[in-house]
Amino acid sequence: MQAQPVNIFERAFKKLVPGGLDSVNRRGSDIMNISADLEEPDLATVRAWIDNCLAENGGQVEARNRAALLGRAYLKLSKTGKIRFLGLLADKYGVNEQKAEAAIHQWHNAADARKTDAAQALRKALEPSRTTLLKQFNGVPSGVKFLVDMREELLAYCKEYPSLKPLETDLRELLATWFDVGLLQLEEITWTSSAAMLEKLIAYEAVHAIKSWSDLKNRLDSDRRCFAFIHPNMPEEPLIFVEVALVNGLAGNVQKLLDEDAPTQAPETADTAIFYSISNAQKGLAGISFGNFLIKQVVKKLSDECPQLKQFATLSPMPGFAKWLERCAPAALAELPGGADWLNLPPPRSLAVTEPADQTKQDTLTKLGAAYLCLCQKDSGRALDPVAHFHLSNGAQVARINWMADSSAKGLEQSGGLMVNYLYELPKIEARSQQYSSAGAISKSPTVKKLLK
Repeated sequence: MQAQPVNIFERAFKKLVPGGLDSVNRRGSDIMNISADLEEPDLATVRAWIDNCLAENGGQVEARNRAALLGRAYLKLSKTGKIRFLGLLADKYGVNEQKAEAAIHQWHNAADARKTDAAQALRKALEPSRTTLLKQFNGVPSGVKFLVDMREELLAYCKEYPSLKPLETDLRELLATWFDVGLLQLEEITWTSSAAMLEKLIAYEAVHAIKSWSDLKNRLDSDRRCFAFIHPNMPEEPLIFVEVALVNGLAGNVQKLLDEDAPTQAPETADTAIFYSISNAQKGLAGISFGNFLIKQVVKKLSDECPQLKQFATLSPMPGFAKWLERCAPAALAELPGGADWLNLPPPRSLAVTEPADQTKQDTLTKLGAAYLCLCQKDSGRALDPVAHFHLSNGAQVARINWMADSSAKGLEQSGGLMVNYLYELPKIEARSQQYSSAGAISKSPTVKKLLK
């Protein structure tokens, strides 16, 4: 998948620059011949080229051509070279302080009739100059995908080089504008979708790995649905997608749900839609929320298509449970439902089930799972578990904790096989979302409340 942005941008140059790539190489030989690690002389070449892009000598079209050359050069850099390139943008192409100070002074002293003009000038002066270059990349065909991938790299580099954070912030704000949900298209992915789209579904599935083409075909059968958000400038790239099973009642085991040999259910006989996998497909869009809008749109679409559906719920992992249980102080654990029983188990305590009918361990861990989701919160009032926070923010209720619901190696490692049903009751979604966001209040079913006593 990593080589793909190069191909996308290469195709963009053929569309954008007259004469294709041969012409590009003739017109931009200096920028195209920079070293992979971007040594000091090459860094000076890049800086001069950026200045030329920002000056828009020859007009906006020519500036876009130069930005396209610069983008292709960036893709050929090593990790060291990319960090130096991005460091240059972060360090040398921020806000011009002298212009900003002058614009602030002008705004303070402007007459009322000129206040609006002065405010607009101030707003422009406070915009980092690198933003113009990022917008020029966006103007290149496939440039949006290029910038999404650039931010993915930035997010990784910022951990080691915090000086890159201002650039990452600028890029995130631009992407948040370009990827407003009002601009996105909801698309159903079926077995007849393009091969490119199906391949991406396999590659991007982050919750329950798709093992084969027959596994994928089963997930797209008549009693299954898959929906994705698509951006018009990235038509073959899902941004986020959700997989749905049409069943009867709350599903409590993901292996049964994904069993290729299980009989196919007639969709018109199902009374429940189970959202069993929600995957963000573009790491470069992290922090830009689509999931809540996706769920609500899919619920509406399914309600229209299958009016007999009575329940909309998830079968969700608890990815932080095992680590929390391992790190939780014994004194704090003893105060929680199931905690004392867990501490009384003979060491070494393990989430693994040693006996099929280990009822004590089942009761203990199910209670602790409910406590982890509903009673343990961060100082901000957010749920500790990231998946729980996502669904609770969207107005769901913690409906049921399922014992040994995911017996895969990943499921056992993360949560001892526990999974949870989050229930979306349409008339109550907005109120529950508001109560959680404002006060950290978590809606719990009677079944879960019983576990917490």
